[in-house]
Amino acid sequence: MTTLGENSLARSGAIQRRVIGALLLREAITRYGRHGFGVLWIILEPALFTLGVAGLWYLVRGNAVSNMPIVAFAITGYSSVLMWRNTTNRCSKAIESNRPLMYHRNVNVLDIFLARILLEWVGATASIAALTILFASVGAMEWPQDPWPIIGGWLLMAWFSLGLGLIVGALSEYSETVERTWPIATYLLFPLSGAVFMVHWLPPAAREAVLWLPMVHGVEMIRHGYFGDLVPTYGDPVYFSCANLVLMLIGLALAREAGRRVRTR
Repeated sequence: MTTLGENSLARSGAIQRRVIGALLLREAITRYGRHGFGVLWIILEPALFTLGVAGLWYLVRGNAVSNMPIVAFAITGYSSVLMWRNTTNRCSKAIESNRPLMYHRNVNVLDIFLARILLEWVGATASIAALTILFASVGAMEWPQDPWPIIGGWLLMAWFSLGLGLIVGALSEYSETVERTWPIATYLLFPLSGAVFMVHWLPPAAREAVLWLPMVHGVEMIRHGYFGDLVPTYGDPVYFSCANLVLMLIGLALAREAGRRVRTR
């Protein structure tokens, strides 16, 4: 027999799912419109960016630098960057642009963040899957060696983008400085994120330094799944999970406080 509390929890969960679904649809239509490719831009936008970067690396003969397959190297690196960079950028000032929705009783700050984060997850995941299938099918790259490290690394990268997105989104409500400086910070983090290098290529001191950055472990895990033992990798899922947990708890606390701030205005 179900209790009253269980029924109430189930109703609350159903309401939140409907709210997030509606916000997700609203966000997709507002951002991409109903004409032309419409919501297909969710996939095309990150895919075209990654495709352009992979093409540039190929034209400059990136294969001459290392025995690493350059197309797969670019796809794994830049798709991973787009996951956390786009997510955090979209969360910045998300509360301010959706403030009128906060007058609805069932809409809260976390719902707004989750809708934007889910949209970026869908786009980034579909992009890396589509590009992998496309290039592997035409022989431009090999099929991944092992899908499980890829799935594990990608899920941890999504978790990382969730925690970081909540933190940036909540802090941007408190200060415009965060909104202005975070895009600059992403450009500074980009060359350190593992997208343009393998950790094994670095000197030991630099290797130890970059491994403090959580997202590097995700990229290394994904590349281990793609390349196998071609190059030694240093992804640590335990460290990455612990870092993600800390980021998420901080993000949830900040989002809760930002929600109180909005409600009391």
